[in-house]
Amino acid sequence: MLPAARLPAGRAHRFRLADVLPGCLDALGGRSTGLGLAPVDHAVVVLVDGLGLAALTARGGHARTLASRLARDAPISSVFPTTTASALASFATGTDPGRHGVVGYTALGPDGTVVNHLSGWDDGGLPRGWQRMPTCFERATAVGLRAVAIGPERYRGSGFTDAVLHGAEYLGGRSIADRFARAREVLAGPSALGYLYVPELDTAAHARGWESDTWVAALEELDAALATFLAGVGPRDGVLVTADHGVVDVPHERQVVVGDAALDGVVAVAGEPRCLQLHLAPGVDADEVAARWREREGRRAWVATRAEAVAAGWFGEVDPEVVPRIGDVLVAARDRVAYYIDPEDRGRRMIGQHGSLSADELAIPLLRFARWA
Repeated sequence: MLPAARLPAGRAHRFRLADVLPGCLDALGGRSTGLGLAPVDHAVVVLVDGLGLAALTARGGHARTLASRLARDAPISSVFPTTTASALASFATGTDPGRHGVVGYTALGPDGTVVNHLSGWDDGGLPRGWQRMPTCFERATAVGLRAVAIGPERYRGSGFTDAVLHGAEYLGGRSIADRFARAREVLAGPSALGYLYVPELDTAAHARGWESDTWVAALEELDAALATFLAGVGPRDGVLVTADHGVVDVPHERQVVVGDAALDGVVAVAGEPRCLQLHLAPGVDADEVAARWREREGRRAWVATRAEAVAAGWFGEVDPEVVPRIGDVLVAARDRVAYYIDPEDRGRRMIGQHGSLSADELAIPLLRFARWA
């Protein structure tokens, strides 16, 4: 049984995903940056959903342009939970989940029910101010820079897009190549902060796993589009490639269906399969529930009460308003397992998973190109 005193930290490297856009803003303003980015007129950050450092390193032979920087550029840490909603909010605001308030794929919402952080704004479950922090795109426009977000057309106008990309002009592109073409338009204009989102690898990982031919094909498509794009950048253009999180392949036989006995005292389950967030009934002792789960899971998971997780820095700095959104007890997968409450959960079809604190999920690349190479 792993004692709470040995819980892992919520970051594994000196810099983190939340440092990337603030560093770009400093470079655009001619200021020195902790990331060591030289001054530029245009900054473009390509964020590849699910491109963990471990997966990219293992498949680097299929991505020569990306792999050319692996030995030179130090990796950074994602945020916890290593899930798209939390990570993109941290990327866009430059703050921790404990401050912006998007503390999981799902979380306890304002009415006390579990809400989905990707769709909850659109179905009325989340108010506009639920994401609590201003974005780096708002900061960019406030100092006269153009701020642009480039992604699939289907994400334009969604509640989540508005919550995390507020202040950015949204440009749509159906394919990866289309989106890089829109990024070339940004480089041709006035000084700008640009963000280009690539969801295709994460989609492939969920469906087939990152070790599949489908994922490798998406990686090859990304690398080819990036190489073409880099051929046209100017001497005052900086380009970074990073990710929101890594991915762990969890085969069906490693899925854990949680029985009713383990949920005694639990009134709501939020989070994701790689990191359950258990909300307890009034009067139920979180320490007792955590002890029960530690006894059940052994070294298969890190189990922490909310107080222990906050003290360990899992969510970064946590504002008082955000505290109730976090589960009373967290069960974060350590091994290649995923937890499900409902045996009929459609999510059990997924292979690629993320959300926990393993190195494969936390460690992400920060690759430097053009003026920043």
